[in-house]
Amino acid sequence: MRVVFLGTPTLAIPALDTLVESQHEVLAVLTRPDKPAGRSRVPSPPPIKGRALDLGLPVWQPPKAREAIDEIHDARADVLAVVAYGGWLPPPVLEATEQGCVNVHPSLLPRWRGAAPIERAIIAGDETTGVSTMQIDEGLDTGPLYLQQECPVGRTETAGELAARLAGLGAGLLVRTLDGLEDGSLTATPQSEEGVTYAEKLTPGECEVDWAAPAEVVDGLIRGSNPRPGAWTMLGGRRIKLWRSRLASSVVSVRGGTPGEVLSTSPLVVSCASGAVELLEVQPDGKSRMSAEAFCRGHDVGGERMGAC
Repeated sequence: MRVVFLGTPTLAIPALDTLVESQHEVLAVLTRPDKPAGRSRVPSPPPIKGRALDLGLPVWQPPKAREAIDEIHDARADVLAVVAYGGWLPPPVLEATEQGCVNVHPSLLPRWRGAAPIERAIIAGDETTGVSTMQIDEGLDTGPLYLQQECPVGRTETAGELAARLAGLGAGLLVRTLDGLEDGSLTATPQSEEGVTYAEKLTPGECEVDWAAPAEVVDGLIRGSNPRPGAWTMLGGRRIKLWRSRLASSVVSVRGGTPGEVLSTSPLVVSCASGAVELLEVQPDGKSRMSAEAFCRGHDVGGERMGAC
């Protein structure tokens, strides 16, 4: 099929690469405009733009997707393939091709519709997640489904690491979906009305660690908010970000303690309402990320309480 690809971040690149290597023809890449970045505010291109140019593909960057309607029609595209485009697609875009817009969504819909499905799956303690391909409609990830593929959530996996794995799975699923649409073997099925959950974007405020929660909840928050916006707590009157963690072994955490109490500095173990969390990577305010081991070498935190101002 003749495809216009819509995507923006680095995580969309595996899908574009896989699509280019398939039997389908990628006509162009539609992405978001360059954005000012850093202190200099020099416009920076979206990651997918650089990859598209490397592949010799035309790149369209209108402020709004509807402004590319004429280009889509002129290209005689059969379908729009959407992977993390990051912008609203109005009805004229949804109806611009015969096959509409096929979206790759990193969850097993209808669970975790919305902006942060990977983060929310980890924070909720889901043991399994996956990827869905769907026909985009005017709702929030409510369109009918084509294919789904499950994958386990690693017990120490961060949202960034899981996102990279799902990007690879989604790339293959997208091509399988387009194959099925082309040969007529695949039709969309309405989503179930049961099991619907919503994945709102994480805010820094909700990423403050509540040490009075069970260790599983604290660990899920730390891993689920990495790489953004990052879990954090207070220690000695200063904010410290917590980037990596795992559930502490029973041997280390068996004696317990007050929620937030540092039970050990080698390894760095912090007590929760039940169980304890071992911190692996932290970032004191104004400093670079560092291993918990390096942090403890420079800070005497034994017996202190995290979360206390």
